[in-house]
Amino acid sequence: MANNFFQFKQFTIFQALCTMKVGTDGVLLGAWTNVDHCQNILDIGTGTGLIALMLAQRNADANIKAIDINEECLHQAQQNVLGSPFSHQITVEKKSFSCYTKESEVKYDLIVSNPPYFQNSLKSPNQSRNYARHNDSLSFYEIISDGASLLTDFGRIALIVPHEFKQSLLEHAASVGLFVHRFTNVFPLSHKPAKRLLIELGKEEIKYAEDNLTIELSRHQYTDEFISLTKAFYLNS
Repeated sequence: MANNFFQFKQFTIFQALCTMKVGTDGVLLGAWTNVDHCQNILDIGTGTGLIALMLAQRNADANIKAIDINEECLHQAQQNVLGSPFSHQITVEKKSFSCYTKESEVKYDLIVSNPPYFQNSLKSPNQSRNYARHNDSLSFYEIISDGASLLTDFGRIALIVPHEFKQSLLEHAASVGLFVHRFTNVFPLSHKPAKRLLIELGKEEIKYAEDNLTIELSRHQYTDEFISLTKAFYLNS
């Protein structure tokens, strides 16, 4: 059974109310995302509030809106934010992304999401888990297309997605006027194929940067690059 809380260096994530617990994907995205010159940030599907808190720790000047449609996750995220040193930076709101895009008058310098990633697969009888893991209610493509309308001229969208969606995401982004700024192919082990893609999109067409990140050398033996990326957060780093 997963622990009811996860202790980071500067904040604690309680997670008993959320079906999806703290995981490597969220930590990677929170540590990897470029937060330079970001005054307004939107975290879509915030869950426990992990990514919002990580970004607040990395940018003391950022105002972060964290939204989620799950009532229990909303309460959990609010608890975690209020118990952190960054509560003055983060506002948590129950709202679907589709509704938020219609209502928001704010333009964002950064939109970030660790979105649902199971497509065309069997669902759990637990509806909360379905919301967290399937993309029927929120897809990668919706985040990109609707998110584009919420960006400032120099705003960016940062996501972590299954690596298999790399080409289709790039094509979809181009269709709504967004271009790759950087992406990182994430390998669980050096001898395994890439499983995740960290991707940053923006309105400017620039020469993008691509690199690779390997998480482990062997079970629980983490690479220097992974340790360096996450050292501001993990207690044992």
